[in-house]
This record gives sequence, structure tokens and C-alpha cells, in this order.
Amino acid sequence: MIRYFLGSIGRSFLNGVHSALVVCVLIMDTLNWLFLQPLLGRGLRWRSAVEHFVEYGFRSIPIVGLISLLVGIIMGMQSAYTLQQWGATIFIANLVGISALRELAPLMSAILITGRSGSAITAEIGTMKVSEEVDALMVMGLNPVKFLVVPKFLGMVIAVPCVTVLSMAIMIAGGFIVAVGILGIDFWAYFDQTASALVSKDLFSGMVKSVFFGLTICWVGIYRGFQVEGSAESVGKMTTSSVVTSIFTIIIVDLVWTTLFYFTE
Repeated sequence: MIRYFLGSIGRSFLNGVHSALVVCVLIMDTLNWLFLQPLLGRGLRWRSAVEHFVEYGFRSIPIVGLISLLVGIIMGMQSAYTLQQWGATIFIANLVGISALRELAPLMSAILITGRSGSAITAEIGTMKVSEEVDALMVMGLNPVKFLVVPKFLGMVIAVPCVTVLSMAIMIAGGFIVAVGILGIDFWAYFDQTASALVSKDLFSGMVKSVFFGLTICWVGIYRGFQVEGSAESVGKMTTSSVVTSIFTIIIVDLVWTTLFYFTE
């Protein structure tokens, strides 16, 4: 029994090391084809990157915008419940604005894009592996990283911060609806309070997080896609694993950056 227990720990550790090394190789190969190879005359697939940006960013706006508005309204109502007791409802602007920029807008946008687009990346690459299209690219002398990974990488890394900025504005608007429309706070008073509460560090921290969230969504989705083997059943398993892994990793990345910003301010 002890041997089985220690063996399980050893296998889990070695599998983790192997996965980390594969991801590192994938990252280095992606950066190579993104920055170095174009300088050697092997251009980027800009049209494909723009198409992926539209898919990951523009087409995510309706669901991200709706959820952000609802979250902003909920935050406004929840904060009003406590602040009304102290006659400090004007500080709803502080709570909603800072929370939206620093935490909730980047996190909600990343999670929604993970469920919508991160899973699609895994399913697309996994299906191509099952149907041997990836092998066909290699037989034709075409690098799969250049043709499959780099356009998705560019589209995702640009799309997530753009959607996050929109989510921030809509989430703040949700708090505005509660404060002005329900609680009767003066429009300009709420606007001035929001403007005075927010500083450039709030926006900077949210944007830094969104960039790393985009990197996480992209590389986890691609890694899980290349892990697909054998059958369509494997595509489903890896797609589910991609979403779960991405959300877990996003939370870890969020914790790391929140800690860094907390101790450096």
C-alpha cells in the first residue's frame, strides 16, 4: 500500500513535470514564429489573426456586456444595502469602480471567453488531430505552430484586453443605474465620485491581468488540443479539461498579480 501511494505521487509529479516542459516548448515555439521567424522572411498570417480576433473579441461582446451589466447592478444593490445604514451611498461609486477595474471585469471577461472561445480552440485543434489534418500539414512541410497557434495567440491576446475595457465601462454603468436610477443620487455627484476614486493604477492592474489571462486561455486551449488522441471521445474530454484548467489557472494568475500589486503599492 505504501508502494502504491508513493508510486502515485511519483507518477503525478513526473506527469506534471512533463506537462510543464511541453507547455514551455510550445511557448518558446510560439514566440519564435511570432517574433524571430518573420524577421527571417517567414511572415505572419495576419488575416487569420484578424479573423480570430473578431471571433474571440467582437462576437464575445454581447454575452460579456450583458453579464457585466448585471454584475454591476448586483454590486450596486449589495453595497447600497450596507452603505445606506451609514448615509454613505455615494461611496457605491468607489466600490463598483475600483472592483470593476481591478478585479471583476478582467476576471469575468476571462472566464466567459474561456467558456466560449478557449473550449473552441481545444475542440478545433483536437478535431484536426483526430482527422489527421495536423499530420497532413507536417507532411506538406508546413509548421503547425505557425499556421494554427500563432494566429490564435495574436487574436486572443489582443481580444481579451479589448473586451475587458468594455466590460469595465459597462460594469460601472450598472452601478450608475442603481445609484442614480434607484437611490436618487445626483448624476454629476456620482460621476465626480467615480472619477476621484479611480486612479491610473486601477486601470493598469486590470489590463495587466487581462493580458496574462489571454495568454493563459490561449496556451491551455492549444495544449489540450494537441493532447487529443484516438477518437472523438478524447476531443470531448480534452475540451472539458481545457475549460476547467483554464479557469483554475486564471484564478492562480489573478492571485499572483493581486498579491504583487498589493505589496508594491
